[in-house]
Amino acid sequence: MKTVGVLIAVALALALQTTLAQLLVGGTAAIDLVLVAVVAAALTTGPVGGMLAGSVAGLIQDSLSTGVLGIGGLAKSVIGFVAGAISQQFILTSALPRFLMFMGATVAHAALFMGLNMGLGLRTFPSPWKAVASQAVGNAVVGMVAFAIMEALPGVIERRRAGRRPRG
Repeated sequence: MKTVGVLIAVALALALQTTLAQLLVGGTAAIDLVLVAVVAAALTTGPVGGMLAGSVAGLIQDSLSTGVLGIGGLAKSVIGFVAGAISQQFILTSALPRFLMFMGATVAHAALFMGLNMGLGLRTFPSPWKAVASQAVGNAVVGMVAFAIMEALPGVIERRRAGRRPRG
């Protein structure tokens, strides 16, 4: 059941990311919803689930972009694996560790993605750290909201089911 939830979260993040990117001026968004979904999947399913979610999400995102196919998939799968491994070693159930995890994952993803592009001689990124820092904060805020929704959803569904039961 977790696999279906991860796939739905990744598909929803991809759909929202592509839709919102077209609505914004310049076609770029300051928040990477796909990375947020990958890190959330890694925190809930572990390193293997995070790596698989990152691979699938990154490859799909690469196929929708004009970049080289596989760079984003590799970067997201590494981040998914590392985030999942860290979540198994440390207790990340409170807000501050999760917030820091989303921020750290965003910075690491940007460094890996830009490093791969520059190492292959595909692109250069002149002084991107201000944009990376703002994206890290944005991703962390969205990730915290996503976790709040994920944790509240089972209780809401259970209350709805309890309210529908016939009394008698």
